[in-house]
Amino acid sequence: MKRFFKIFFSRFFLIGLTIILIFAVNVLVVLAALYFAEEALALYFPKASPYVRLIFNFVQWFVVAITVLSVVNRDMIPETKIPWILCVVVFNVFGVAIYIVFSYNRPSKRQRRQYRLLNERSRIYSARKVGKEELREQLGDWAPVSEALLRNNPNAVVYSGTKTEYFSTGELFFARLLEDLKSAKEYIFLEYFILARGTMWYTVLELLKEKVKEGVEVRVIYDDIGCMGKLRAGYYRELKKAGIGCVKFNPFVPIVTNLHNNRDHRKIAIIDGKVGYTGGINLADEYINVEQPFGNWKDTAVRLEGEGVRGLILMFLRLYNMRSKEAEDFAPYLPETYENFEGEGYVQPYGSGPLPLYKRHLAEDVYIDILSQAKRYVWIMTPYLIIDYRMRAAMLSAAARGVDVRIVTPHIPDKKVPFALTRSNYLALIRGGVKIYEYTPGFVHAKSFLADDDTAIVGTINLDYRSLLHHYENAVMLFRTRANAAIKEDYERTFAVSALQTEEDAKRSVVWRGICELAKVFAPMF
Repeated sequence: MKRFFKIFFSRFFLIGLTIILIFAVNVLVVLAALYFAEEALALYFPKASPYVRLIFNFVQWFVVAITVLSVVNRDMIPETKIPWILCVVVFNVFGVAIYIVFSYNRPSKRQRRQYRLLNERSRIYSARKVGKEELREQLGDWAPVSEALLRNNPNAVVYSGTKTEYFSTGELFFARLLEDLKSAKEYIFLEYFILARGTMWYTVLELLKEKVKEGVEVRVIYDDIGCMGKLRAGYYRELKKAGIGCVKFNPFVPIVTNLHNNRDHRKIAIIDGKVGYTGGINLADEYINVEQPFGNWKDTAVRLEGEGVRGLILMFLRLYNMRSKEAEDFAPYLPETYENFEGEGYVQPYGSGPLPLYKRHLAEDVYIDILSQAKRYVWIMTPYLIIDYRMRAAMLSAAARGVDVRIVTPHIPDKKVPFALTRSNYLALIRGGVKIYEYTPGFVHAKSFLADDDTAIVGTINLDYRSLLHHYENAVMLFRTRANAAIKEDYERTFAVSALQTEEDAKRSVVWRGICELAKVFAPMF
């Protein structure tokens, strides 16, 4: 009973209930408007009464037809068009209303204007650091992948001389992060999808408070939905009282809109502008296995030291300023000189996010380019395998060329529906030559690619519609860095404790497969 009341009075439940009520009221208003319009026509134009319903039906179906035509010709992925067409056709004018409200998930006009301004402001600090000729000479066939990313995101600059360190577990990452936080002299920037009460966050928080007392500037961004149920609604105020600059990204309010899909899913830590971290690890206890609700939690991160950290700094400052509605000078947070680490390969930090802030669905483009360019192997870790036709075709095409494509997914799910959708993609991939491994000790939350030893990605980007289409995400592409060898060793260890899936495993229950296939139709909408 206590748990019931806790859920019933939780912020998430109350906001969800409010949205349902608002939506229900809107539906009733539309119904009432249609009813009274029809009654008024019948009252004031009695001779037209037999034709009133015919006229209304014609108008409704005309609106439906125009909306369907709009969906067909709209610039969106085909998998998204199909469920919206079904919604409009089945629910008639109400489907049209649902489409208008929920299908446009672009950031607000103010956010778009602010982000464009901040993009221009930061571009002067994103001058190309490695020339085209050097890149082509050093990276060979992988240079076009980097060039394509830079063309679509001018802030995704390639840096050389940056030291890299890979962490195969949250525990290793956390120990190293604490060392760097303790050494901070000028500033600390943290941007995380989830901050949660517990050992990990409270340990970091105490360090942050100590650093504030020492005169270190500390800033934090956390996502409101990511932290819902984990932090109080006004938690950012508590951090501000402690002297920590804090913004809550895209606060969730009870209005019927799809804008809430644009979440800040990034994980970035920056110390003094010279050290930066990113990866899949949030600041919550399950990420370091203090708690194990889903078995052993497998996650990864990468540490950059050197000029490559500039890319992470600019990403953080753009989003922080967009949310705080400021346009500060970025120069004071960019070190004038960096230690040059020779022979460390190249790093390319990049961000992705919703259209039109970004020109394309950048995160998916990069993954597909790697699959298309690989000659020997592409190994992938992802917690969710909820992919569209483009991604599936790229995986199957690579496998057909003889590329060893392997994907590691969880064996113990954190969410049942995404897990079912993940498994529903196994059969077609396995039949096409892709090897799928389930991590038997527990849950894989890592988001990484490794191809031909030369190229790797470590970041926050899942293989699902939310990460690829809606969220603000980030990652680092690593070309022939020291971290690449460590990433390969981690994959080999992970394969050894994972179960290779077969066609028989993928078939499972016919009824359950049918339910999953139906759910896949509507997955791109959310």
